Amino acid sequence: MKVIFIDSTHPELPEKLTSAGMECDYRPEITSKLLQKTIHLYDGIVIRSRIPLDAEMLKHATRLKFIGRVGSGLENIDVEYAKSRNIVCFNAPEGHRDATGEHAAGMLLALLNNICKANEEVKKGQWFREVNRGIEVMGKTIGIIGYGNTGRCFARCLSGFNARMLAYDKYIYDYSDQWVTESVMDDLFEECDILSLHVPLTRETHHLVNESFLNRFRKEIFIVNISRGKVINTSDLVSGLKSGKVKGAALDVLEYEKSSFEELHRSSLPGNYQFLLENPRVIITPHIAGWTHESNRRLAEVMAQKIISSFGNIT
Repeated sequence: MKVIFIDSTHPELPEKLTSAGMECDYRPEITSKLLQKTIHLYDGIVIRSRIPLDAEMLKHATRLKFIGRVGSGLENIDVEYAKSRNIVCFNAPEGHRDATGEHAAGMLLALLNNICKANEEVKKGQWFREVNRGIEVMGKTIGIIGYGNTGRCFARCLSGFNARMLAYDKYIYDYSDQWVTESVMDDLFEECDILSLHVPLTRETHHLVNESFLNRFRKEIFIVNISRGKVINTSDLVSGLKSGKVKGAALDVLEYEKSSFEELHRSSLPGNYQFLLENPRVIITPHIAGWTHESNRRLAEVMAQKIISSFGNIT
């Protein structure tokens, strides 16, 4: 089998595929135009997020048997079209779920305890204590939307803080465990102090968090988003922050990111983005939840195992 890598990955992934008898063509700088001209030469393609694999691209992939996404989300792949062509789509959420859960927990603690703000103040020679008095996780009710790989790891990371955790997932059942209580959304709307988002980006979740959604919460809430930026309507989030309905937000993702997640659409950033940057009740990281040295290797291991298990004996 001939496999092309169109994004950078940990070297263990091409090494393992090569050891399994596959021919790997490592071309992380290939352009979309050139890929379209050459994709017909390959049986497999390994991606992250740089080039979308839509139907227009995939119709040229006459030999393609699999797509391997070194990550979790599959929104850059036309999965339905791939299925119609009998192309198997792999992802590897198991590879970075622990790192993502840790990052979400860390962002929440930083937000509640003013850690980022206080750090910047001290570096400027300012020593403010009272204005940086924090809020404890203990005793709070945390709502988790999406109880898959990252949602479950986030709950595990916070399990020692003596908080009550409610989880809602539309697509699984009987998932109450030692960390969370399986719940319906009405429970979260009624009880939550903190909301954490762990869902993929789909038509259903696009702008899931909007004005009407936020207004259904009985309490003022803190929001953590390490899923996808477009799950939140940023304009409505800003309105919630201004009104006090949203007490603070920890955002690893923004809806202004390019599809590669490597940078923002800087030429069209609205005023709401500047508001988020300047608001001390908002902390932002550049889509690095799950982006650790350990997860980089683990993602490669998981992806290699999945590909080799299905295609390792095919020449």
